[in-house]
Amino acid sequence: MSQELSTPLLRISGLSVRLGGRSVLTDVSFDVAPGEYVVIVGPNGAGKTTLLRCLVRILRGEGSIELAGRPLATYRQRELARLIAYVPQVGNWAAPYTVEQFVAMGRYPHLSPFSSLSREDRRAVRDALERTRTAEFAPRMLDTLSGGERQQVGIAAALAQGARLLLLDEPTTFLDYRHQAEVLALLREANRETGVTVLAVTHDLNHAALEAHRAVALREGAVAYCGTARELMDGNVLRRVYATDLLLVEHPAAPIPVVVPHAPM
Repeated sequence: MSQELSTPLLRISGLSVRLGGRSVLTDVSFDVAPGEYVVIVGPNGAGKTTLLRCLVRILRGEGSIELAGRPLATYRQRELARLIAYVPQVGNWAAPYTVEQFVAMGRYPHLSPFSSLSREDRRAVRDALERTRTAEFAPRMLDTLSGGERQQVGIAAALAQGARLLLLDEPTTFLDYRHQAEVLALLREANRETGVTVLAVTHDLNHAALEAHRAVALREGAVAYCGTARELMDGNVLRRVYATDLLLVEHPAAPIPVVVPHAPM
């Protein structure tokens, strides 16, 4: 990590959200330091996606969110897009653009109205395609790609955007094992090699344990755990978060417990 935890890139303090008369988030507080890889975990309905939507200002709540030392609400949209890039869940999303055109759209926060891509912009697009190993897809239409390939392209567009904070909502959901591994490798490389800060919502506890520096676990809209990803993988902690027992075994290649499926006895 490039800076101390005392100088957060993102600070969330007392965030509470009500939707349809129901409390979805309650007094959520945590910091994310520059260069950290943080995952948000928790059972269905815990408020994970709602939290991300607050960070990109799709939703608003009570409490405060600060980005780079400034209240989130004070940013103009173009300013915000230079700092935060958002990759939604993979699905059947597509648009009538080639991969290269779609990734180039990530440069919009850096362009003046009606201006064309500069040499620097084109270099950023090329670098993002190469880093995500999607350069071979550049001339293809988005709707010709598999779900895993589209997710890689979404990450490429986010990297081309040049933001300091990368937000991802379930980046490996619906992907086969090969594409899960490829997407996680891309995020790991982007975090370690470019210093981009990663905040990812995931249901995959093993992703949290093996990839992230820290984890924030939500349960019923409140923070049930905030600490190292390694210490999350404890039977008592996981029982508190998920209200059930999970089977943990030592990973064969890393000194950390991981969750494995098991049938009730």
